[in-house]
Formats: sequence, C-alpha cells, structure tokens
Amino acid sequence: MYSLGFDIGGTKCAAILGKGEMPSDIDELIIDKISFPTKVERGFREILDEMLSSADALLKRNSVEYSELIGIGISCGGPLDSKKGTINCPPNLPDWDNVPICNIMEEHFGIRPNLQNDANACAVAEWKFGSGKGTENMIFLTFGTGMGAGLILNGRLYAGTNDMAGEVGHIRLAPDGPEGYGKKGSFEGFCSGGGIARLSEMMIEQARNNGEESSLFTEEEISAKTVAIAAKNGDALAKKIYDKCATKLGYGLSILIDILNPEAIVIGSIYSRDKELFDSIITDVIKNESLSYSREVCKILPATLGNSIGDYAALGLAF
Repeated sequence: MYSLGFDIGGTKCAAILGKGEMPSDIDELIIDKISFPTKVERGFREILDEMLSSADALLKRNSVEYSELIGIGISCGGPLDSKKGTINCPPNLPDWDNVPICNIMEEHFGIRPNLQNDANACAVAEWKFGSGKGTENMIFLTFGTGMGAGLILNGRLYAGTNDMAGEVGHIRLAPDGPEGYGKKGSFEGFCSGGGIARLSEMMIEQARNNGEESSLFTEEEISAKTVAIAAKNGDALAKKIYDKCATKLGYGLSILIDILNPEAIVIGSIYSRDKELFDSIITDVIKNESLSYSREVCKILPATLGNSIGDYAALGLAF
C-alpha cells in the first residue's frame, strides 16, 4: 500500500509518493517525487492539471494503482476550508478562489484527500516524524517568511472552528514595532524573516543617527540571514537586533506555554538554523514570564525535518 501527498506553494509544487505504513527509518518513507515551478500566472486549472499528471506519472513509473493508495494529503497555504475541501484565495495563489480541490482529486483518484494549511501540515509532520514524535500536546511554529502555528492537542490536530486556529503571528507583543500580519508590534512583526528585516532597517537607521558603526551599513540586502551572519561574526548591532527578536520570541512562547500547557514547542526555519542566537535569552524570558508548572514540562526544540518538511507534511496528512 502507498500514500500520496501534494505540497502546493506559490513558488513550487510537488507530488510525493510514499509508503503506506510508517517505516522504522523516516528516510525510507518517501519513494519518489516530482516537483515543478508553480507559475501562478497560469491559473489554478493548469496548475492542478500538472499536479494530477505528475501524480499519475509517479504512480505509473512505480507500478502503483489507485486502489493501492491508503490516503492522500494536501498541504497548502491558507485561507482554506478543510471540511469542505476548498482553497480560498491564499495570498500566494491569487486566483485560487473557492477551488474545490478535494472534490477534483476525489473524482480523479477515488479517494477523499485530507487538506490542511501548511502550518498545520508541518505540525503533523514534526509530530509524526520529527522533533515532536511521541508527544500528546505539541505546538509547531513556522518562524520563516511568516509566523504561524500548528497545534497538536490531546493527540489530535486542532484546526479550530473554521481552520483559523494557530494564527499566533497576529498576537500583539508591543504597542509599536515592525509590522507583520498587518499589525505593528505583532509576534510576526518581531519574529519572522520579513519582520527581522524590517526590525533591522529600523535599528540600523537609529544606529546611524547615534553615530554607531556596523558592518550592516554596507550590506546591499538586509535579511534575517545576512543579519544572523553578521551577529555570529561579532557585529554588535546585528547581535542587538537578534537579542530583541529573541526577547519577543520568549514573550510569545511564554503566552503559548501558559495557555496551552504543551510538552514541546517545535520551532522551524530561522530558529532551527540560528538556534544559538536565541536560546540563552528565551530561556531567561520564559523563566520570568511563564508559570513554573507549565514551563517545567515543556521543551523548546528545533524542527528536524529541514527542507523536506513540506514533503513529509503532505504525506503525514495522508495517514
């Protein structure tokens, strides 16, 4: 038996063929994969057709019949309706307005897919295959382009009443600050790739006005990555920027720990790549801000699935 996953993004899409039961080694789960550039200007129908033809090509070259599929998972950016199986015009897929993707795929393959937004799907992946394996209550934070969460509560994915659970990036952590998720001073404003870039620009301008020196003044492009490199190389301003980000991350984590009492918070992308720039500060903030009974049972962990998380996310939904 086999599983089939679809990872739909604004830049690229992928169809992934996996085993139908969990192997002892996660590296053996993925059997084959076909990726292609989304090219959103083509419109959803042409993209969907390429997804279906890619999946059929995968099945054919691996001698797999539709009847051998145990499930299909679809990971896509929201907003979407997981119950109706529709994608409702995500920012990175502008003409995907009320697209009944689950109906389309059910008609094609004969199986009703499981559709979830990408944060929820990645939470399932890290819970089933990665750092959160074995937990009953886990939070996954994207901490990449944006800041979103996927919630595993009492051994189940919690998506909320209309798939809007986990939008932690919208929480306001300060009256003012870099903008993220349409709100200044938000969790996403301080703790995301775009947020760190905007925070850096604000602090660089202030440092120039104060007569400070920094290698960041000569950077052609300011991004979370370039600032992290400068911080690791000893640039005082870059370190100050990441200290600010880490402090706000600690506040956000403390709120989640107090409200949801998880066993683990698994953090992806920027945190997993630059963990050493965050840990000492978030540990101190969490110690001061969260309830001890909840704090003592919660681990803060880097995501472990790396660049393949989208593939595992889609297949995780198929199970």
